[in-house]
Amino acid sequence: MEVAHTSDGTVSYRATGHGSPLVMVMGYSGSMDAWEPAFVDALARSHQVFIFDNAGIGQTAPLPGTLTIDAMAGQTAALISALGLHRPAVLGWSMGGMIAQALAVEHPEDVGRLILCATLPGNSHATAPSSAAAAALANPGASNLSALLGLMFPPGHLAAEKAFIAGITTYPHLYLAPAAVDAAQLSAIVAWLAGSDPAGRRISSISVPTLVADGADDELVPEANDEELAKVIPHASLVIYPDAGHGFLFQDAPQVVARIDSFLS
Repeated sequence: MEVAHTSDGTVSYRATGHGSPLVMVMGYSGSMDAWEPAFVDALARSHQVFIFDNAGIGQTAPLPGTLTIDAMAGQTAALISALGLHRPAVLGWSMGGMIAQALAVEHPEDVGRLILCATLPGNSHATAPSSAAAAALANPGASNLSALLGLMFPPGHLAAEKAFIAGITTYPHLYLAPAAVDAAQLSAIVAWLAGSDPAGRRISSISVPTLVADGADDELVPEANDEELAKVIPHASLVIYPDAGHGFLFQDAPQVVARIDSFLS
């Protein structure tokens, strides 16, 4: 782990691989340890991959005032600037995809290409998850791990679930977001979905090449959201992986990595 000193405070991050830069933005409640290492390593064969902690997690400084998606996008831009990256590709997963959208709107000079994975639009036209999925999301702690993994991997994909757990637990000091950060992030997500963030209302202004991807059986992000993003963002392409859920990135990693490599080439 390294620490960058940015205009928005310290940001903890890791860099691996060689090639064109790829910045990956984590979702709700996750630290950078929630990226399955095999997935990161596969991308790092063709790209220099940067993973990092969002505000208030690990050694990343909290942001002042009410936490918003736009504010987290600003801190991401500060990291990109501090690392001297020139228009890197940006991949955002779940809440990280919301941050990536805001980054492309508010800081277009910091994004070369955009990959939005299992995420929701901020233009007030999002389709909400089921009440059961939302309830599981509201309790991201270890006591609710089984329900959360059930949202990531559809029934019948126990091997993918076990591989994900085995992967992330290889990190020697696995950590997630503190409870207070969970609560702040959840409020930020709700505001984004309501169309309260200025960047979210302007996602139609995104001009960089954009790939939207998800699993067909994602309970947290119904497919209508992927279709909305692909419709609203000019010239965006859409790919849906059958029989996969919110964790499609890891379940179908070989196909996903090949598609990302093709999109970024």
